[in-house]
Amino acid sequence: MRNERDEQFHRFVVSRRSGLVRTATLLTAGDPHLAEDLVQSTLTKLYVAWPSFQRAGNPDGYLRRVLVNALTDEKRRWWRRREEPMADVPDRAVAVDPLAHGELADGLRAALKQLPPRMRAALVFRYVYDLDVADTADALGCSEGTVKSQTARALDRLRAVIGQNPSLAHL
Repeated sequence: MRNERDEQFHRFVVSRRSGLVRTATLLTAGDPHLAEDLVQSTLTKLYVAWPSFQRAGNPDGYLRRVLVNALTDEKRRWWRRREEPMADVPDRAVAVDPLAHGELADGLRAALKQLPPRMRAALVFRYVYDLDVADTADALGCSEGTVKSQTARALDRLRAVIGQNPSLAHL
């Protein structure tokens, strides 16, 4: 038996889940499994804090902040740092070259993977979702100056990664 809160949350999930998965996929540099985990964590936290979410003046900003915090929390887990998801288990250890496929999207994901999660989030919110510095700062829970410095450092790192991999130069 559902109450009004459950109905509201259900409608929210139905209307926003695909966008959350798309954003989470970008924030995780294309890791669909981690993206699904992030969306699940985000929705769980949002359900618990549903009254606060409804009172929030900027619900989209609130949602982005919960998603970024879930990413930050996930990256801090010790077992996540060691885990490397693979489609098939190799017979022996193999060095993974994410650029070996030669696809542009794979190259971009590989370049984004070189960034720490908060830098990646700053780039995704600023350049993929075209948020201004203030909205990005709100989503990341930091100052506008921090967003500017994180964005500049992230772009410098991407340039360095692209410089080391000429196949990514046309990104």
